[in-house]
Amino acid sequence: MDNEEKNAYEVVGVGSDATEADIKKAFRQRSLKTHPDRNPHLKDAARLFHELTQAYELLLDPLRRMALDAKLRIQEARKQRYANFDKKRKAMLEELEEAEQADKKAKSAEAAKKQRHARETEQIRDAGRRLVEERQAELRRQQEEAEHAEKCAQDELEPPPLGEHDTTVRLKYPLAKYPHLTTADALHAFMATFGPADKDSIVLSMKPPKKAAHKPPKYATAAVPFKTVADAHAAVCASGRADRGLEDFEIGWMGGCEPAVWSWSERMLGLKGERREAASEPSSNSKDAGVPTAVTPAGVGVGARGGLPRTSDGQSSPGAGSQFSSFPPSFSGVPPLHSSAPQLSAPGLDFESAVLMRMRQAERERLEREIREQEANEA
Repeated sequence: MDNEEKNAYEVVGVGSDATEADIKKAFRQRSLKTHPDRNPHLKDAARLFHELTQAYELLLDPLRRMALDAKLRIQEARKQRYANFDKKRKAMLEELEEAEQADKKAKSAEAAKKQRHARETEQIRDAGRRLVEERQAELRRQQEEAEHAEKCAQDELEPPPLGEHDTTVRLKYPLAKYPHLTTADALHAFMATFGPADKDSIVLSMKPPKKAAHKPPKYATAAVPFKTVADAHAAVCASGRADRGLEDFEIGWMGGCEPAVWSWSERMLGLKGERREAASEPSSNSKDAGVPTAVTPAGVGVGARGGLPRTSDGQSSPGAGSQFSSFPPSFSGVPPLHSSAPQLSAPGLDFESAVLMRMRQAERERLEREIREQEANEA
């Protein structure tokens, strides 16, 4: 390597502003360390001493020292310039890294925002789906409730099945008072006033007392099946009535309680009466004849004072000219009522007459009340 390529000041060990004396002094000190004769153990002593001698001669030559100084200044300026370039590159690299970091952060934030938006969208969809399902469930529940209510209402309108003993009544009467009622034929003729009965199915029992089996029987019991529930009910209503010739005559339902079909028919007739009474309300406000004409179920006309409908001979008849029935025409499983209702001596002995009388009485009271109100208003 050329000695000029090395920094002579560094080889000698002085600075660039060193004087000639400083250079000589430093040379003597370095030569002691690098001279081959004084340092035989040092392998590179000859080379190092040669470099030291050349650097010493260069620094003692003013022209060569000036050239060296110029060269060193150029190298220092180049180094400084390169250092500035390194600073700029480093700044550019730092800016680039910062931009990359900011871009990564922005991308991460955007990805997080998209994920959050996707989660919110999914939550909204789930909430909407739940609302739709709840609404559908509510609609299904309301529909089921409506269907159940409609079914219940339809079931209430449907008549219950006719029981085996719904048209059969149980009789108990003293034989001492009714000695002629000892056969099924006689009992059938006696009960015919309430309606037709099945004579062949009448069961008659006359047993002596348990404690005195040798004595004649005191009471007779019988089961009489009627053709319709209304006839059986009329017989039960006449139990013990002296005006019907049934004193001490006990008549009850064979099953021990009123048949379900009869309770249903009463409820249906009550509903019909309420509907027809509500329909007759608007006509009660008319003042054409002074007294309105009432409308009763199934074509039964009632006059100003609620009298019975008249037959062709002018007599009152609870059943004549009326289509009012104890059961609706579509009542399946129950035979229709006989066309000629029994002409009883007193009202209220069969169901049809009882219902008609109650309705006529209510209509009569309503009409009288309206008449009094009209007279008060006119006065």
